[in-house]
Amino acid sequence: MAGAFLAWLGGIAVQMQQAALWPQPQYEGLCAAAAGLALLAVWGWRGALARPASRGAAWLDSASVICLLAACALAGAGSTGWRAHERMAQQLAVELEGADLLLTGVVASLPQVGPSGTRFVFEVESAQRAGVAVAMPGQVPERMALGWYRNERDEADLIDPLADPRADLRAGQRWRLPVRLKRPHGAMNPGGFDAELWWWEQGLRATGYVRVAAGKASAEKLDERVGYLIDRARQAIRDDIQRHISDPRIAGVIAALVVGDQAAIEREDWDLFRNTGIAHLMSISGLHVTMFAWIAGLGVGWAWRRSTRLTLWLPAVMAGRWGGLVVATGYALLAGWGVPAERTLLMLACAVILRSLGMRWPWLLVLCLAAVVVTLFDPWALLQAGFWLSFAAVGLLLASEAPRDDRTPAPSGWRQHLQGQVHGHLRGQLVATLGLAPLSLVFFQQLSVIGFAANLIAIPWVTLLVTPLALLGVLAAPLWVIAAWAVQALIAVMSWMASAPMAVWTIPAAPLWAVIAGLAGAVLAVLPLPWRLRAAALPLMLPLLWPPVPRPLQGQFDAVVADVGQGTAVLVRTRKHLLLYDTGPQYSRDSDAGLRVLRPLLRARGESKIDLLMLSHRDIDHVGGAASLLSALPVKQIVSSLEAGHVLTLRAPHRRCEDGQSWAWDGVRFEVLHPTPAEHEAARKPNAVSCVLRVIDASGRSLLLTGDIEAPQEAALITRYGAGLASTWLLVPHHGSRTSSTPAFLDAVHPELAFVQAGYRSRFGHPAPDVMRRYVDRGITIIRSDRCGAWQWQGGAASCSRDVQRRYWHWTEFAPAGASPQR
Repeated sequence: MAGAFLAWLGGIAVQMQQAALWPQPQYEGLCAAAAGLALLAVWGWRGALARPASRGAAWLDSASVICLLAACALAGAGSTGWRAHERMAQQLAVELEGADLLLTGVVASLPQVGPSGTRFVFEVESAQRAGVAVAMPGQVPERMALGWYRNERDEADLIDPLADPRADLRAGQRWRLPVRLKRPHGAMNPGGFDAELWWWEQGLRATGYVRVAAGKASAEKLDERVGYLIDRARQAIRDDIQRHISDPRIAGVIAALVVGDQAAIEREDWDLFRNTGIAHLMSISGLHVTMFAWIAGLGVGWAWRRSTRLTLWLPAVMAGRWGGLVVATGYALLAGWGVPAERTLLMLACAVILRSLGMRWPWLLVLCLAAVVVTLFDPWALLQAGFWLSFAAVGLLLASEAPRDDRTPAPSGWRQHLQGQVHGHLRGQLVATLGLAPLSLVFFQQLSVIGFAANLIAIPWVTLLVTPLALLGVLAAPLWVIAAWAVQALIAVMSWMASAPMAVWTIPAAPLWAVIAGLAGAVLAVLPLPWRLRAAALPLMLPLLWPPVPRPLQGQFDAVVADVGQGTAVLVRTRKHLLLYDTGPQYSRDSDAGLRVLRPLLRARGESKIDLLMLSHRDIDHVGGAASLLSALPVKQIVSSLEAGHVLTLRAPHRRCEDGQSWAWDGVRFEVLHPTPAEHEAARKPNAVSCVLRVIDASGRSLLLTGDIEAPQEAALITRYGAGLASTWLLVPHHGSRTSSTPAFLDAVHPELAFVQAGYRSRFGHPAPDVMRRYVDRGITIIRSDRCGAWQWQGGAASCSRDVQRRYWHWTEFAPAGASPQR
């Protein structure tokens, strides 16, 4: 049975490696083949039973097992591909991207309110374009993610846009909204968050914003309450929490624990919880659902025993199990039915059903069954870190249990019972810390060194005090105030622990062989084996704890042109030094490229410091992520065109970039070509003083980084350097704006490749088509970040993140016939 379950999961896993979906009939064929093989397996077993204890029966039995395993694998792959086609059919039509649409529908989620706005899920009932009905779901998907912005802005290039609502949006309201939509498109960088997978799994096949421009159709609320009773109740509870707790920071934590509103927790607190290893406690996790089911089960069982008639009809133990499951289901629904809660409930349901049927399966078989049930509802859960962490935690705890000796007397007295509970808590926490450490390093490239001690404090504090008080506050609001005091105390203790040196261990992204060795070492460390065998765990885990980090040879450099949307950020790495040119945009008041893109990227590459941060000029799409990076990583020096006294220049030693400056790192030469001191003084806008940097390796290969220079600055560079501007690679000036990339400048530089860092469907129209035509006419290959993702040059090989990481749920370009190829 376990083999069949694993074959099903394996089939799903293989299907999810596809870069593009096969035609749907092929998946239907896989399902038909699976049904045929299953019938063959049944036929084989019937034949084996008819001829027991014979060589033919043994052969039929083995063939039946093989047919069953193949059937399960094909069924997993075929059914997932079939469902993927159904979901893909919900995709927004290409011709409707950026078009003005009028949608009628219902707010289908708890609106997420941030410092600069609100986002929500909208379930569309009808759609119009210029007064004409649009087909659904053929052209407009039924579910989408929308944002409502304070000012009219095209936020299509943002990773996680937030904005203030224009009205008091509430779950369950019906609205008529003027919107602009786009197909799901997120940043694609090594080590970065896959936003497109998240949208795919949530069934959101379009994203967009409410359009509130003058002269356009206005938003109109049609009905106050249209279904979604649970989400409406959740919003009412969240609003009540915010009214009773004056500190929004603490109110956010309480709201996350009660109604699953994780977006209410501030970014600084999430960083604190992650660094101390207790982030899993600050959402409706499996631990909370399990605890709730256990407490509810005890209560239902106690009440059930009070009635003789009920106990005769159904044993109290079984009633407690089912009662706990039902109450925990209600709790998970109130908390938003998040993936961790859903996964835990399905696991609990499997265990309850098996026990009710009198079936005592081995723990590994129960875990496999639960995993199959989870993937029946959501096959793409296999791609979530939480899926593996949840099952690994339960599996490790069960696998590490020493065999019980029936001759060992049960603990007598409260003191022995308490000692047993404390011992069990310590043991469980130690096993979870050691066993899950490799998975944490694999998924997040970091591990809380103080996590063991922090969880010893936080788990009982949150599960036995904070969460029960927060939940009881729904019935008696004053209890929320007490829960808030408990949260404040917890944050104070966690802040003190996080201030310890080396509180967080970070590593680069490890190669596959190191991942496999590390996971094997973790399992070996917690198994109930002799210590001489467990000692082999450490050498197995070392490659994961200190993975090899590739670095360029002397005289060479690696480069990463990051995908930051509408903005600039380029990493240049020599043998022993790192330069970062610009830091990308600020997306909103609580989100920027430094936090969302560059910090994960640097961590995945094993970068612990920045030797030189060059900020080309002061525009927010170039320096928006600088503050986040300066807070997270040591920066030895800043070179920029920023004015003296600018807040960013006070964070590290600073000097102004000027023509003629140069230095050499590890056999690689760096030259500043612009601006001159006179141009600094005469400049009337920031673009004119953008720092221009050229990087040249020992073989003559060069990279020219240009910031947002425009035609006058290009002409000045030609005057000073002429043909000396020739470079192998060029960062297209000003994101491909019509004010830059003059023919004379392109002829002087004449690069092989030109990189455009611009947002998908940029509101500025970057890159301009006529500008791109100049590059194509000169035979220059264009690399666009919105189509390529991050471009990497490493070890003498170039790659696009969208090519390396591509899966079928990722954005794919639909180029018009006859269009020039661009990457």
